[in-house]
Amino acid sequence: MAIATESTKEAPVRRSLLRGALVGLLVAPAAAGCVLPPEPGPSTPPEAQVVAADARALAYGRSAGEILENPQVRDKVQALFGVDWAPPTGVGVGKLSAAAPQYFELGGPVRMVRIGDANYIAVTGCAAQACTGRRGLLLIREGGEQLMARLDEGGFSHHYAYGPGVVGGPAGAGPVLASALRALERVSDGSPFPRPAP
Repeated sequence: MAIATESTKEAPVRRSLLRGALVGLLVAPAAAGCVLPPEPGPSTPPEAQVVAADARALAYGRSAGEILENPQVRDKVQALFGVDWAPPTGVGVGKLSAAAPQYFELGGPVRMVRIGDANYIAVTGCAAQACTGRRGLLLIREGGEQLMARLDEGGFSHHYAYGPGVVGGPAGAGPVLASALRALERVSDGSPFPRPAP
């Protein structure tokens, strides 16, 4: 009686083919991914509304520059942006090409935005030499303990969050910042960012 055996050359080839097929079966579903929209509810921020600015809006300054340098919030703003506060040390896809303060060189008007039951001081800005390409939005919750920001450059939006109670960190700040930006656009002829003089 003869027993069939594999030749020594065929065994490694067959094992590598089986291993490749197994890896393919495991990786393909992960690579294809499944994107589901977020469920409505508490994760979706309420629509923001611009409210009449009063003395609260000017609590930290009358311009973006004054707010960024105000001793009451300066350290928090720098902590908010972290390493992006300083000029970048390298280049790469999705990295900022300038320090965060440059996105507020030309500051827009200081406004108040209400999102849910919270009031935020909102300030927009842009880089003096690239106003349409480098833009910033800074939100400071009334009381100054929570800060969120968005810096836009080259098709990328960078989100930042600082302080207690900021749900979801920078990723959670994204929808709140987008809601605030939409509200500011509604009251600003489509663009709440500064328009440099020609």
